[in-house]
Amino acid sequence: MKKLTSILLILILISCSEIKQPPGILAEEQPKQTSLSEPKSWDLDDFHFVALANFELKAKVLGKERYRFGTEAEISPYDLALGWGQMSNQEIVDKIEITQRSRWFFWKVESYPITHKQIEESASNMHMIPANEEIRDQLDDLLVGEIIYLKGYLVVVNKSNGWRWKSSLSRTDTGNGACEVVWVEKLLRIK
Repeated sequence: MKKLTSILLILILISCSEIKQPPGILAEEQPKQTSLSEPKSWDLDDFHFVALANFELKAKVLGKERYRFGTEAEISPYDLALGWGQMSNQEIVDKIEITQRSRWFFWKVESYPITHKQIEESASNMHMIPANEEIRDQLDDLLVGEIIYLKGYLVVVNKSNGWRWKSSLSRTDTGNGACEVVWVEKLLRIK
């Protein structure tokens, strides 16, 4: 009986870790990236941050992956796979298998619910750098399927040992270097 109860509890927790939204586009606009009015940089521990652009978006959380090891994990505990436009539509997303690993976002389909190009240009893997503990706690609590709003900066991060991590500044690139590195100053859970 204990074993059955444990299995049921695990299944309930797994089912509660993803939110199914109603059909339809829930985040219509493309991410908004704007030039900085003046240069902005700051230090945190042994890391030096340089803002490349202002950044904000409303998006559906398609995936969330926790990282605990490596230099990147020291500042970015989570990657979020985020979707907007057609990739915020639950009917579309249900037909796409989405996974994340090793700081990458992967997807596959049996048949395309939208074009290959629409999928790639309406979704991205983003490395989240929380600006403070409150943002980190909010990232901890996010569920796949939620609609969120975030605001901050696309950044390049340097460390004194020569390590460097630079954000993409394009939403249409793919492959190595195509992810956004986001310093998150505001995060709202909308739906």
